[in-house]
Amino acid sequence: MVGDTKKRFGDRRDGVLLRDIDAMHFIMPIIYPNRCDNEAFISERIDLANVNRYLEKKNALNPAYRYNLFQLVVTALLKTITLRPKMNRFIANKNMYQRNEISAAFVIKTVFSDSGGEALAFIHATGEDNIDTIHDEIFRQVSGRRGGEKESTTNSMEILQKLPRFLTKALVRFICFLDRHGKVPQALIEADPYYSSVVLSNLGSIGLKSAYHHLTNWGTNSIFCAIGEIKRRPFYDEAGNIEMKDSVDLGLTIDERIADGYYYAKTVKLFCRLLENPELLERPLKDAAGLDKEKERIN
Repeated sequence: MVGDTKKRFGDRRDGVLLRDIDAMHFIMPIIYPNRCDNEAFISERIDLANVNRYLEKKNALNPAYRYNLFQLVVTALLKTITLRPKMNRFIANKNMYQRNEISAAFVIKTVFSDSGGEALAFIHATGEDNIDTIHDEIFRQVSGRRGGEKESTTNSMEILQKLPRFLTKALVRFICFLDRHGKVPQALIEADPYYSSVVLSNLGSIGLKSAYHHLTNWGTNSIFCAIGEIKRRPFYDEAGNIEMKDSVDLGLTIDERIADGYYYAKTVKLFCRLLENPELLERPLKDAAGLDKEKERIN
């Protein structure tokens, strides 16, 4: 976390300008300025045997809001980004920044129907959070949004929608200019998922497979995670024997300019290890205890 450092010329409200990066990562945003032109897609399949046992244990007391796979994925991603800080970088106006906070965002379907609306949820994490605090915050936001509560970003979009179309387009062009320079009013973007560290889409909740999802040139988001449906799939042991297990496919779209392939590979391995050993998520996000085998991967 770099939010406590003194702000210098070139820094933004939401990030610190990186001045000590290598030449390649300095030049790449200048040559390739658009986030959508620099996407790397990674697909992973997770064995859910340990997850199922863990969720059964956590839900043994039948809490009002049960623990589920989505909450584990959100927490595992937040812990991964906490321990792998280069994943919390973003590029704006051809410059690279270190984000001041770690956050996750997702869209909530208020009613599961063709005409049901959508709302936004935004999780602001600290190094002290864990699966229990993230579980409670997701419950608070999902309950509020489905109860009709609206956050300021949705309210702002509804105001723009009511204006004459030519005026809306002109205002949006101006807001996009502000976006490039980190000057968009906070009220417009405080719940905008594309200003978060990672955006998640729980496609499995609507019966879809995991899939590639693009990044956007708007905002500062550098990671998108699509979660597929839970299904029984074949797994092979070292002897070539097949066993059918519950599993989930995850699709990760990453801005390839913020780090290199070696860093990404270690990051994905850490993310998968956390999901396959969900007890590790009970420790604070900043705590690397229990990850001794991954020590080299997270430093």
